[in-house]
Amino acid sequence: MQLAGLPELKYFEPQGVGPDTTPWYRKPNLRLLYLILFPTCIGVEMTSGFDSSMMNGLQALIHGINVIYHSPRSTLLGVMSAMYSAGAILALPFVAAVSDGLGRRFAIGFGSVIMIIGAALQAASQNFAMFVVARTILGFGIPFAIVGASSLLAELGHPKERAILGSLFNSCYFIGAIVAAGVTFGTFSMPSNWGWRIPSLLQATPSLLQITFVFFLPESPRWLVSKGRGDEALAILAKYHAEGDTESEFVKVEYIQIETTLEIEKENSKVGWLDLMRTPGMRRRILIGAFLGLATQWSGNGLISYFLARILDNVGIHSNRTKNLINLANTCWGFLNATVLALYVSRFKRRTVYLTCAISLLVVFTGWTVASARYAIDGSQGASRAVIAFIFIYSPCYDMAYNALSYTFLVEIFPYHVRAKGIVVFQLLGRLAGFFNQFVNPIGIANAGWKFYISYCVWLLCEVVFIYFLFPETSGRSLEELAFLYEGDEHLEQRRRVENEIRHEVKDDSHSSQKIEKID
Repeated sequence: MQLAGLPELKYFEPQGVGPDTTPWYRKPNLRLLYLILFPTCIGVEMTSGFDSSMMNGLQALIHGINVIYHSPRSTLLGVMSAMYSAGAILALPFVAAVSDGLGRRFAIGFGSVIMIIGAALQAASQNFAMFVVARTILGFGIPFAIVGASSLLAELGHPKERAILGSLFNSCYFIGAIVAAGVTFGTFSMPSNWGWRIPSLLQATPSLLQITFVFFLPESPRWLVSKGRGDEALAILAKYHAEGDTESEFVKVEYIQIETTLEIEKENSKVGWLDLMRTPGMRRRILIGAFLGLATQWSGNGLISYFLARILDNVGIHSNRTKNLINLANTCWGFLNATVLALYVSRFKRRTVYLTCAISLLVVFTGWTVASARYAIDGSQGASRAVIAFIFIYSPCYDMAYNALSYTFLVEIFPYHVRAKGIVVFQLLGRLAGFFNQFVNPIGIANAGWKFYISYCVWLLCEVVFIYFLFPETSGRSLEELAFLYEGDEHLEQRRRVENEIRHEVKDDSHSSQKIEKID
């Protein structure tokens, strides 16, 4: 039989363990853990969502345009938007060292403190230069929190809910985006600096939540084992995965898999940056991580996230109130479909979902481009409404994979000892792509109009080809099994060692029981 309703841990079949039919919300310790994980880990991306929606709203904010941007040219607007990504790029060389060396919790807290400083400076800005510097500081803090939080979600959550937790991580982007869209809609006509200072100040809210609750959050069991603190790791696994039952067969198997896998990883791998390219399997992981970083930014989402106001100008919608309403409505729709997809998409095969996502985005963006061209030719109101429709259709097509699965997939393909570095590679390429997008998009929209969208159609076609030929299937397996996804020999060695450990545990338990019976 399978282990406690957990299809991932399928090497061993400990006797006496029945199917785990109890949902997480009926397990007090696990329920408490997930309640703490929401503000500290799952909610980290609220900061990025707030930022993109706020920048969209400020472009349509009457007083903000005049005071902060001074009616910016497309180049200055690109610089303003891109500095958030630039700050993240500057931080990335240090992120893995902090997350792996000092712990996942420390990385979350450290990044949150930096973001609070950035938000405070942003709200207090007196000129363009100060606002740009503040956004750079904000961007510098976000990768620490993202890498620490996404790793901790997978390493601390119960394996039965691991994929869902990872999928919900990105859906919280829309919570921040909805708040920002609502706030900028409420302040867009304020005749004072507080019209833009209020949204800027509120950007610190997610980081304040993380700092408040991170002290109640346990550390990653895998990180503790890697630091020789196995007793602490076992206690955490027992408390949250077995409701305090230290004799749980499930927890014993889980702990042995973690411990044995980390030992094999250390024996077969170095952890320097250059060593990431040492083996064919690791090179393929890096290639996929880098591709995902580019794909999550170059699939057209950057246009909607940061430059929706300019897109709407190009199809004849010039009312600032209408722009903010569309921004708010699209953000709420994004949150709805992203959350639903996060809860259900993990039931399907990863590669299939990614292929469906890329193909549907290509179809939607092609239609969007044709409708934009039609409006540019004859000013058709039908074409204008079609563009708005495609913007709303785009959201679930993107969210089904690039939003719901990206961090789940990254955690699955990268073994523990390079997991933080793998996510840093993803972040680096994503931030570089985002910086390029945020700088180039306003220039392209202003100078090329609808023709600029053709470049996105070509890139989306490349995405379909890449996913079809290079993406592996990772669903239905544990993190420990996936640690050797491309390394067959190490996988067999891992299985042999863990089986021996389990037999040793069972033999010890049997001897102990016989001794007790003799004493009785």
